Amino acid sequence: MAGVLEGRSALVTGAARGIGQAIARTLAEAGADVAVCDLNAEWLAETAALVEAAGRRVQCFAADVSSAPAVEATVTGTLAAFGKLDILVNNAGITRDTLLVRMSEEDWDAVLAVNLRGTFLFTKAVARPMLKQRSGTIINVASIIGLIGNAGQGNYAASKGGVIAFTKAMAKELAPRNIRVNAVAPGFIETRMTAALPEETKRRMLEAIPLGRFGSPQDVANVVLFLASDAAAYMTGQVLTISGGMGM
Repeated sequence: MAGVLEGRSALVTGAARGIGQAIARTLAEAGADVAVCDLNAEWLAETAALVEAAGRRVQCFAADVSSAPAVEATVTGTLAAFGKLDILVNNAGITRDTLLVRMSEEDWDAVLAVNLRGTFLFTKAVARPMLKQRSGTIINVASIIGLIGNAGQGNYAASKGGVIAFTKAMAKELAPRNIRVNAVAPGFIETRMTAALPEETKRRMLEAIPLGRFGSPQDVANVVLFLASDAAAYMTGQVLTISGGMGM
């Protein structure tokens, strides 16, 4: 789909590694200028190099997605650099897995702050310029766990379930101004985050995947690119699972 995003600009959160990095690179290869946001500025430089290698402009923002001032500064900086913002990908996310009886309030709050509050803050910040230009597309990275739940991930499931519900609400709210809002719900994707899981957990999850393999960040990026493109022009409020059939 090279060139399908020519002339457009995008902002990707959580873009330093894994799924976010694959999304940023893929959007750039499709023709978009890309602003990338993450807490780790050093890792973010690697993503920036990939965007530049695709021949596109890039802006880097080291920002905490749960901080309203940091979010506003990131969106303002993106608009200043590119002149407009056509695509937002809310990808930033963390986990603090443990059983409910062991979960601290801090673990609960941290996950909800990044995964759900961050999605809210960025969506609110980009809605203003998108409403003014009467166009835009927002893609939220949820999770299959937000649809089916998982023991030991109460905070993560709640945050991603919230992202899914928020996606549907915003799709209805913003559709009259030609702004599309959709979500992807990845299953088990091989990233640094999932690499830390115990081998027994990975084995059990693999058994639950009909396609018999774990996903890659590129699998997710491909679907995000589809949703960002005009090929999905008549889609809004949808949640596309990328899970190899897990949870169907």
